[in-house]
Amino acid sequence: MNATDRSSPNFSDRPADIVIDMVVLHYTGMKSARAALDRMCDSSAAVSAHYMVGEDGAVWRLVGEEKRAWHAGVSYWAGATNINDRSIGIEIVNPGHEFGYRPFPEIQMRSVEELLAQILDRHSIPASRVVGHSDIAPSRKQDPGELFNWQRLAARGVSIWPSAVSPAIEARKAPALLAEIGYDPGAPLDDIVTAFQRRFAPDGVTGSLDGKTLALIAAVFAINS
Repeated sequence: MNATDRSSPNFSDRPADIVIDMVVLHYTGMKSARAALDRMCDSSAAVSAHYMVGEDGAVWRLVGEEKRAWHAGVSYWAGATNINDRSIGIEIVNPGHEFGYRPFPEIQMRSVEELLAQILDRHSIPASRVVGHSDIAPSRKQDPGELFNWQRLAARGVSIWPSAVSPAIEARKAPALLAEIGYDPGAPLDDIVTAFQRRFAPDGVTGSLDGKTLALIAAVFAINS
């Protein structure tokens, strides 16, 4: 994949004993791609990602994959904290919920798919370890949000999506299964459910454990089992 290099000063070394085993997808949440790119290359902002994908499909490489970019913040997934240590971060240009959230264009999604396929191949990362920012920080983040097409990524083999809906579980079992999937058991349950719905039930983001959500939790758990 062709990528334009624009080096960000905002990175550090990864811990010596850490294996890169996750990819975190974000939206930029800013008014323009230029504003997002400039911010991630501004040392005073102290934020970055390894890549940024524009709405026209263009890809910028900001931080080398071997380095630790600063994209995840306070985060948790499947028992691990400090997700920056072990992940590759991809910022996908979109104004986000604050500035006019909109669908992600076809050409942009194709670039995301191709970039993900290459990253997962390079680092032997399973598709189940491609997550959204809202998955790892459900009380703080909404991105990439309910308009992002996770099902499409799964069809390409670079994410997961349940092929069939399982029977609904009892609501009392939901917290344990969500924790097994990877979500932070210390976060408020309604925040976790909202993050899960943004990804797997985007047409019904309520934060409530309705029947459809309980069935989807069981189905996603089955993928990871």
